[in-house]
Order: sequence, then C-alpha cells, then structure tokens
Amino acid sequence: MSDAKQKILLVEDDPGLQKQLKWSLGDYELVMAADRDSAIAQLRRHEPAVVLLDLGLPPDADGATEGLAALQQILSLAPATKVIVVTGNLDRSNAVKAIHLGAYDFFQKPFDPDVLALMIARALHVHALEIENRLLAARQHGSALQGLITSSEPMLKVCHIVEKVAPANATVLLLGESGTGKEVLARAVHELSPRAGKRFVAINCAAIPDTLLESELFGYEKGAFTGAAKQTIGKIEYANEGTLFLDEIGDLPMPLQAKLLRFLQERVIERLGGRGEIPVDVRVVCATHRDLASMIREGSFREDLYYRLSEITVKIPPLRERPGDAVLLAQVFLERYARELGRTLRGFTADALGALEAHAWPGNVREMENLVKRATIMADGSQITAADLGLDTGLAAPQPFSLRQARENAERLAVSRALAHSDGSIAGAAELLGITRPTLYDLMAKIGMK
Repeated sequence: MSDAKQKILLVEDDPGLQKQLKWSLGDYELVMAADRDSAIAQLRRHEPAVVLLDLGLPPDADGATEGLAALQQILSLAPATKVIVVTGNLDRSNAVKAIHLGAYDFFQKPFDPDVLALMIARALHVHALEIENRLLAARQHGSALQGLITSSEPMLKVCHIVEKVAPANATVLLLGESGTGKEVLARAVHELSPRAGKRFVAINCAAIPDTLLESELFGYEKGAFTGAAKQTIGKIEYANEGTLFLDEIGDLPMPLQAKLLRFLQERVIERLGGRGEIPVDVRVVCATHRDLASMIREGSFREDLYYRLSEITVKIPPLRERPGDAVLLAQVFLERYARELGRTLRGFTADALGALEAHAWPGNVREMENLVKRATIMADGSQITAADLGLDTGLAAPQPFSLRQARENAERLAVSRALAHSDGSIAGAAELLGITRPTLYDLMAKIGMK
C-alpha cells in the first residue's frame, strides 16, 4: 500500500466547518469545494472514493435541492463513489431522501469526530471490496473464454455473441483467418452449453487425406476394407451427446459434403461397410478461413450444406483489426514463456511496442505467439527489442474513427501499453497513466480487460 493519504472530497460552503473537518480528519487529504460546479470539477480531477456532501449548498443554502442535485450528478459520473451527506439537526427527511437516491450514509451537525472517522473508514473499506468483487466476477464470467485474450471492442462483441448462442443447440459456423482463435471459441461454445460435461471432439478436415477422412468421420465395420481388422467408431459417433468441431470445413471433399449434409438433416450415420443407421445426438461447430460464398459460386461447396452449417455465423476479426490487442497479447505471451524458460525479462522496449502495434500480423495470434517465444529465447538484454522480434520499427497508419470509438480505442491501447511498460504492475501502470489505482481498476472493468 502507498503511504500517501487517501483523498476525500468535502463539499461544504461554511469556512468554519471546513477548518473543523480538516483538523479532525487529519489522516486523510481533504479536497475542498463550496458549490456544486466546483464539486464536480474536483470529482473529475481527483476521483475520490468518498465524498462528504452538505445538502445545504448555495444558491439553496437553507434547503436541500442543490445538495440533492449534486448527489445525483456525482453518482451519475462516479457510481462507485461513497457519498456521505451532511444535514442539519432537524433535517432527517432530506437525509432519508438522499439515501434513497444512492447516498452511502449521513451524519448530522454538530458531528462527533470519532463517529465520522469510523463512518469514512467503513466507506473506504466497502469501496475497496466492491472493486475487488467486480474483478473477481469478471474473471469468473470469463472462465469459459479464458484461452482468448482481448481488450478490443470487435473481439469483445464476438465473445458476447458466443455467450448468447452457446446455450442453444444451433449449428455454429466460425469464419476467420488462420490463427485468429477459432478453436478457442469453438471450445467456449461447448463449455458454455448444456453439453459442457460431455466430449468435445475436434477434427481438422484439411489435415487428413480424402481417402481416410470418411472413415475418420463415420467409422467402419470389421472387414469394410483391407486393414479393417475391427469395428471402429468415427468422430461423429464418438462425440455423441457432446460437441463435434469440424475445423477447415471448406476443405471437405464434395462426396463427403453430401454425406455430412444427410447426417445434419437426419441425425443418423452409417459406418463404412455397415447396413444399419445409428442415431447420433451431437452439437456441430464448424470453422474455416475460406470464402464459402465464392466456393459456392465456383461449385466447390454445396449451397444446401452451407445453409445447414451456418444457422449461426460468427465472423472473427483478424489481429490487425483488434486495437490494443497486439501489445496485450505480447505481454501475456512474454510472461508465459519467460516463466517456462526461466528467463528474467522486463517487458518490451519502446521500439518493440511501436513495432508490435505497426505490424500487420498476417498470421494473427499464432504468428504473434511464435515471434514472442523466439524473442524470449534469443533476447540478450533485460527487455525484448524490435530486433529480437524481427520486426521493423514504425508507426501504424492512422485509422478513421468516430470520436467515441477513438476515445475507447485510445483508452484500451493506453492501458495495454502502460501495463506492458510496468511489467503488469497495476500501481506502476496507474502512475504512468496519471490516474489512481481504483480508477484504473474501473477502467479495466469497463473495457473488459481481465
């Protein structure tokens, strides 16, 4: 913990009471404001965890309308802030109204310094616990997608789609370039579905010769062909009650496309050399980097199969279209491989960060992982340089965004870079960004950085 005093915002127009509170709350750094406008300005500047708010503010010093309006504005700008309202001795009704509006607690004039100090300490403790709980909840919520590392809006939208479609039994088609994490998302569909306790069976349609792929998918009976010495069940049957992941479905040969279509329609299979139909209950998730629409026009992919496979289509953005993720992924991979290889490395140099951001990443996350692993092995210094990565230094070309998008993307990129420069230290990153640690925690929660 830092030795610096925690800041508390005091919104009070009485100079005498300001001095009294400043003296009695010497353990804290009091930031003063005498009206609503200055209170909001100080709130934005210092982002205190606790605000002491007098309800009798000018121009309604004898009433509570201005104080209640200030309370609502404070909570709309900083919902996690604990506001303790100050009321007159006979003004209990407005104190109750303030509690209904979201105030944490209230105390009445004249105040007891010991009671007030205890109230503030309790409010600070609750504020810290709420931040910790939000972070824990975010980690638990993201457990099924833990293999996917992102803070970018396009990829977070993909995660949201996966979370929504996973409980349904619909066939899912994942479209994206090689190395974008299609299998990670396919596993997330399985883990977030009612079939999570059953098998997840993956087969790469491009990695198995056409002559063997049919027997791999559908199985065979003893004697079905030369070398078939025993009955063998296929991947589809093996995945019964679970999830079947067909990677690179665009490489499936035309004869097998017809057979797969029949299975998807009838939900029965026949083993090679067999005569009986075998019912199979399986969730099918497919993925490909190919342009299936073009393949349909060329006649190399069946249109009716495409419509069966694409009940839900999820397009996965490449790494170059995921602002801030390059730096974030690089830091995660560096930590992983430095630990595995027993290297002591303190993040990336400035030129390495620039190169990471500027590179187009044609191989996406897989290329990133390989480069960082190689750099972790080969680096001579205490930090990874652009030369270690084998990348050219430079700046990424500016992209046109709306003001809101630019601000959000800038926040993600700034947080990612600060964490990379500070070797993952929250305190160090907050200092680099010029904000407090609670603010950084809130910002990370807002942008979905776990």
